[in-house]
Amino acid sequence: MRVIFMGTPEFSVPVLDALVEAGHDVACVYCQPPRPAGRGKKDRPSPVQLRAEELGLPVRHPASLKTPEAQAEFADLDADIAVVVAYGLILPQAVLDAPNHGCLNIHASLLPRWRGAAPIHRAIMAGDAQTGVCIM
Repeated sequence: MRVIFMGTPEFSVPVLDALVEAGHDVACVYCQPPRPAGRGKKDRPSPVQLRAEELGLPVRHPASLKTPEAQAEFADLDADIAVVVAYGLILPQAVLDAPNHGCLNIHASLLPRWRGAAPIHRAIMAGDAQTGVCIM
């Protein structure tokens, strides 16, 4: 399958690796842009960007997917499916509709508990004895 992968943190990297190892054609990787980090506040790329570059995959990090240009670039990839894992942006309907077979989202909590950002951190802070992953 021709896949667009969308993710940013370390949690997302094993999914990207699994797609590549399974022989899927990863057309492009979308992740958040490098952010200032460390004492020198130098821009640091995300774990997904670093891994994608190691694998020789093209990387994009648009500030938004709401513009017609960004949506057209996404659709032009002509993907069968998009796999989203902790990407960091809400996807507009045009992006969700672009892949031929739709999108899969992997969320790091048992929904609806801890929907939204940082579900793993929130589960730990709440002292949850059990958590999980949802695929939708």
